[in-house]
Amino acid sequence: MPHLNDLTSTLQAIRTGTTTLREVLDNCLAQAQSPACAHVFMTLNTAEMQQASAAKAPNGPLAGVPFSAKDLFDVQGETTTAGSLVLKNQAPAVADSPAVASMRAAGGTLIGRTNMVEFAFSGVGVNPHYGTPAAWDAVSGRIAGQKSPEDQSDFQPLVPGGSSSGAAVSVATGAAFIGLGSDTGGSIRIPAALNGIVGFKNTARRVSTQGATPLSTTMDTICAMTRSVQDAILAHEILASRKVPIYQQSLSSYRLAIPTSLMLDHLSPHVQRVWQRSLGMLASAGAQLTEIRLPELNELAGLLSTGGFSAAESFAWHRQLLAQDAAHYDPRVAQRIQRGAQMTAFEYLDLQQKRLQWIARMQQAMTGFDALLSPTLPITAPSIASVAPGAERDDAFFAANTLLLRNTSVVNMLDGCALSLPCHQPDELPVGMMVWQGPMKDDAVLNVSLAVEHHLKMRA
Repeated sequence: MPHLNDLTSTLQAIRTGTTTLREVLDNCLAQAQSPACAHVFMTLNTAEMQQASAAKAPNGPLAGVPFSAKDLFDVQGETTTAGSLVLKNQAPAVADSPAVASMRAAGGTLIGRTNMVEFAFSGVGVNPHYGTPAAWDAVSGRIAGQKSPEDQSDFQPLVPGGSSSGAAVSVATGAAFIGLGSDTGGSIRIPAALNGIVGFKNTARRVSTQGATPLSTTMDTICAMTRSVQDAILAHEILASRKVPIYQQSLSSYRLAIPTSLMLDHLSPHVQRVWQRSLGMLASAGAQLTEIRLPELNELAGLLSTGGFSAAESFAWHRQLLAQDAAHYDPRVAQRIQRGAQMTAFEYLDLQQKRLQWIARMQQAMTGFDALLSPTLPITAPSIASVAPGAERDDAFFAANTLLLRNTSVVNMLDGCALSLPCHQPDELPVGMMVWQGPMKDDAVLNVSLAVEHHLKMRA
């Protein structure tokens, strides 16, 4: 598969007549129906795609190009199942969620709803009901981890990351240019890192969560995955109804911190090698890189010892469904939700207060830095087979889930913003670099990410 054009260059090609919207739509639909997208789509809107292909390109910043939407977003006339069986008989949505409506109002064509972890409660990407998509590396243009397109010897497909699993693969394979998803503890950035694409988690309050099945009303963030940082900026501008100022500063003008606490613990040898090489590339480009301890990161395990916001708030939403139909839940998801039943009211209120105090101390410690850099994930993707449904693989699944969520969940607890971008080479397993900061620092994160992406690509 050839290198994929990003949204920005594709829109330019449509405007200049180098390609047509019909060609773009036909290519995306063909990719969505290919083996690369097995288990990716819950519904595929072939009629909408064909109608858009036959019509004149609409006005708006997206000019008719396809986007996908995670199955937790309401789409008018379709049932929102959130990757579950227990919601499959619910009434169809009466209206598009604001996120889907914003994309359509910007001229986007919805190619379909994408598969996800049941109720968004895992970073691994496995779904026992609808199958698990295989990770696809957009950098190499093939299934992640495959040595060559022809090599089928002892290859085992890798997990795509979750919970926005199908959305990530839809973007990485070329079926969609924007994958709408949600990020509660890393559900955008984890699959972005494992599929060689860009995932931007904006500050949560910037985009409405209305019309999206909740996991945690405190932590849920509506955002998107794309193929480049410039595309991420465009997607964010549409979702948040705001214009991002572009600073056009050199990489050397930014002060960048590298936290050594927690974020660099227990990196796999491959992640460690790619991470150090990437930092060297940035340093040679003049980046001001400063290591800081940031010991506040080591407090998170204690803060979340009672289960955190996701357990308590998801149990409040699911308690009646669990009482009626627990047998049709993914047992691993049900186990995590039911943990919320054990949290007392005073523990929940204490957690809210302690979080605010922790955020204040973190912001003080990060003062003077434009952004922080960390590996998005400490490990590469495990194989689907090693964490597939089955009690005998539960230990491996939960161990992988803990590691995959470790670095990304810091930003959610911080009420911050972060972008993951690929930093590996085409012949390597996917690895992401996370650029992050505190709340309402979205513009700084996006501008630093533009500069970082530029220099990593220059030396690729």
